[in-house]
Amino acid sequence: MKFTTVLELGGKTATGIPVPEYVVAALGAGKRHPVVVTIGSHSYRSSVAPYRGAYLIAMSAENRALAGVAAGDEIEVDLRLDTEPREVEVPADFAAALANEDARAAFDALSYSNQRRHVLAIEGAKAAETRERRILAVLAELLPPSPAE
Repeated sequence: MKFTTVLELGGKTATGIPVPEYVVAALGAGKRHPVVVTIGSHSYRSSVAPYRGAYLIAMSAENRALAGVAAGDEIEVDLRLDTEPREVEVPADFAAALANEDARAAFDALSYSNQRRHVLAIEGAKAAETRERRILAVLAELLPPSPAE
């Protein structure tokens, strides 16, 4: 479904694509829809979500750069429901850390968004030590504390 809108700036850097209600209604029942967004020749996966009385799709700085758009630009958006499974590619060092059956089960039980949040934090580390600390922090969040002996 195609529509034209203005890319909104919310705060200092956050941008969102306002989605008309008729588009949301055409996506089907529910308020949150996984979608593939295409602007020009650039496509990315996201979700339509209610936010402060409107429906928006978040657009990261990376996606804005790849699409060649900025806040305030009028854009033509092509939107389609995303029916493909959402799976996060886990880096090898993190996958090794998830070898613990309980840790892997806890990670697999997280939503796609939360899995992605953890992986992006790990991948965003510039130093090996920082990456290791972030992996340990995720494991600490996933696994319940051991009972004190």
